[in-house]
Amino acid sequence: MPEIRVTPLGAGQDVGRSCILVSIAGKNVMLDCGMHMGFNDDRRFPDFSYITRSGRLTDFLDCVIISHFHLDHCGALPYFSEMVGYDGPIYMTHPTQAICPILLEDYRKIAVDKKGEANFFTSQMIKDCMKKVVAVHLHQTVQVDDELEIKAYYAGHVLGAAMFQIKVGSESVVYTGDYNMTPDRHLGAAWIDRCRPNLLITESTYATTIRDSKRCRERDFLKKVHEAVERGGKVLIPVFALGRAQELCILLETFWERMNLKAPIYFSTGLTEKANHYYKLFITWTNQKIRKTFVQRNMFEFKHIKAFDRAFADNPGPMVVFATPGMLHAGQSLQIFRKWAGNEKNMGTVGHKILSGQRKLEMEGRQVLEVKMQVEYMSFSAHADAKGIMQLVGQVEPEGVLLVHGEAKKMEFLKQKIEQELRVSCYMPANGETVTLPTSPSIPVGISLGLLKREMAQGLLPDAKKPRLLHGTLIMKDSNFRLVSSEQALKELGLAEHQLRFTCRVHLHDPRKEQETALRVYSHLKRWAPRSFWLGLGRSGARGGSHCASRQRPQGPLRAAPSRWVRDCGVHPHPGCCPLRGPRHQGAAGVLDLPG
Repeated sequence: MPEIRVTPLGAGQDVGRSCILVSIAGKNVMLDCGMHMGFNDDRRFPDFSYITRSGRLTDFLDCVIISHFHLDHCGALPYFSEMVGYDGPIYMTHPTQAICPILLEDYRKIAVDKKGEANFFTSQMIKDCMKKVVAVHLHQTVQVDDELEIKAYYAGHVLGAAMFQIKVGSESVVYTGDYNMTPDRHLGAAWIDRCRPNLLITESTYATTIRDSKRCRERDFLKKVHEAVERGGKVLIPVFALGRAQELCILLETFWERMNLKAPIYFSTGLTEKANHYYKLFITWTNQKIRKTFVQRNMFEFKHIKAFDRAFADNPGPMVVFATPGMLHAGQSLQIFRKWAGNEKNMGTVGHKILSGQRKLEMEGRQVLEVKMQVEYMSFSAHADAKGIMQLVGQVEPEGVLLVHGEAKKMEFLKQKIEQELRVSCYMPANGETVTLPTSPSIPVGISLGLLKREMAQGLLPDAKKPRLLHGTLIMKDSNFRLVSSEQALKELGLAEHQLRFTCRVHLHDPRKEQETALRVYSHLKRWAPRSFWLGLGRSGARGGSHCASRQRPQGPLRAAPSRWVRDCGVHPHPGCCPLRGPRHQGAAGVLDLPG
């Protein structure tokens, strides 16, 4: 029996280092090739030994697919292709192809040039890796080889993020990567066909969370920023350069314009500038509102937000600064935090230790920093919450669901919810664990227009969720199947219609009189036999060319029956419908012999 095998090399009951190996109908595909940001040794990369213990990776893998440019989905790609050794095609969307090498190079500089790490890929390796990339358009069916095809769908989340359908013959798998089912200020909501795959592999980052209204979160964020600026404080917003930075920049730009505020807003130079350039370049990937107003005004050309210079951090008066990275663990956001943390007027967001309530932080050189600034945590995550994940599963209608990119306990909760509410089998393998799903091959059958019209004429409206039973003749020609009406089949095949008639002789031994026995038999037949039985008898009697007259007694064994009985048995208007026939009608539908 055909089967689909799935092995997470990363992101199995874990967040980060996304990498899933899928075997479908003899084809092997690797979905994402991410890096775990929490490790500084070989554990940061997926364990590629699961792919094959011997031989070249290229001989085993048919292709690699990258869903989007975040490092936990693409960070290990140069290591995999240039150091482990993979020469095959790598598929991703055009925005991902443009932005991915920028983030890889930026991370390489931090890891190698600043931290001095060994066994890491070089700048040249990043360039060589990107030469293997094949860029795809949304909804474009790409033929990887004669049998394997892939198709990209819009995922929201970040610029260029895509879900991918992998199809071999009648078997298919859909991989979501990271996605967002709610539109935001610069991107639309994820969208995919009702493709009914054998398996849906979905992220489950927020498997147990149902977020409140986005509008409420935005209002709360703007209120807190406005209050801090009004009291003369400085606001530090640590963000990652791509995605949420643009979302919050558009939010503040719109608010500043509406409220006519004068406090300066800055963003880190470098990455964010490049990011905004690519958002302008790939404007068709943004939401409908931005695309509509693009000619009059590009939303990524900010009037109130300027590039940040380090010297600005010491300027007096209120200001708002977007600085990278998002978790305050290094870079410009950490430097600004050190300067502003001691003033209670100021406000900052995120920072794991600070959020846990720690107010004294030990910095480099055992320097202790006292945090007096106001700290707020606000979630503007671009991942689907539990409601969004359930919505996508219902929309795609898969035979099975496999959860990745989430915590084990949260996955277990969502797994039960999917199985109970949607009646779909759900799996949540750990890293290195293989899930095998047997598949039932589906055979496509074309249905003739005449047959469909006949069904519609019965007044039954089609329902996509309910299977419909169609009666017809199945014709196979040149390995193609068609279901047509029997009349059309006879005409196409040049055959004449044949009729088969069946007779049955029943012997009843009853001591009662003939008339009494006949009436009892008739009452039983009338009560239990379906109407089609009587219709069939009537039709075959008419075709036989003989009948019982309405005032004529039946011939044969029932000659004692009164003429009233003959009239009563006439369930058809045709007088030849008499259900109990004598010897004259043996060639019709049936014969009943009653011994005298």
